[in-house]
Amino acid sequence: MESPPDRRPAAPAPWLQALILVAQTARGHAYAPYSRFPVGAALRTGDGRMFGGANVENAAFPQSQCAEASAIGAMIAAGEREIAALVVIGSERPCPPCGGCRQRLAEFAGPALPIHLCAPDGRVLQTVTLGELLPLAFGPGQVPSRP
Repeated sequence: MESPPDRRPAAPAPWLQALILVAQTARGHAYAPYSRFPVGAALRTGDGRMFGGANVENAAFPQSQCAEASAIGAMIAAGEREIAALVVIGSERPCPPCGGCRQRLAEFAGPALPIHLCAPDGRVLQTVTLGELLPLAFGPGQVPSRP
């Protein structure tokens, strides 16, 4: 008698496991006293460098910053300019980037960018692409070059 096929999901690649850990750590440092909804994000550049970010709320709500924007800022401050993968951890349900962060991501990544939406325990809940989240993105190609 044949044994049933193994239906457990494959473990994430080592680089993705490391990226999830960076996002989990960042989420643990989130400053979310108003929403009580901590979010951590981590991005990976083409050369494998990883940068984390957490949401940072402010009593003047428009001044708050998303985790993805924090990670992008850390990447830029380190001299990098291209995002190869992204992990976002919010709650037990997939927490996709907001519209503003989708636009920020489009500045540094193409539509094929994989975005892994994870639970706080590190499980990958869903993987989507930036193109799926932001079709017809406005990007650097739409800005006229200077004469």
